[in-house]
Amino acid sequence: MNVVLVAPEIPPNCGNVARLCVSVGARLHLVEPLGFELSDRYLKRAGLDYWQHLDLTVHPGLAALERERGSSPMYLASAHADRPYTEVRFTDDDWLVFGSETAGLPPELVRRHPHAGIRIPMWGPSRCLNLSNSVAVVVFEALRQMRGADFYRTETSEVAPAT
Repeated sequence: MNVVLVAPEIPPNCGNVARLCVSVGARLHLVEPLGFELSDRYLKRAGLDYWQHLDLTVHPGLAALERERGSSPMYLASAHADRPYTEVRFTDDDWLVFGSETAGLPPELVRRHPHAGIRIPMWGPSRCLNLSNSVAVVVFEALRQMRGADFYRTETSEVAPAT
């Protein structure tokens, strides 16, 4: 699974997403411009000591991202999309794309892929969720679908032997 942050601005959000990606085995793609340096201490703090395990690619722009993606399925998370994220049948080849904290997704990307939009339903007065929360919601739904009955099993959990 590929998680993409387009022009992220807030270091702790990116750090939290990086930590999530390491925890679930997803690849993280960052599309420049970034609102911070990758050496930012707040970014590193949010990602804790997981950075060494992160599969990270930084793309100089959307064109580079789309070249690497090729024909793999892509979903654009947006509060303006019509399709709920739970109606998608996710696969490991998917690219889950999230926009910046203040601007969302670039309009040209949305125009080029009019049927790729997905949204997280919200009922309160808030415009949107925090970026790292949105990524977690969609990534865990994708994992739940892909892992099926094994969703709650992890490699680190051990079942105690019956006595």
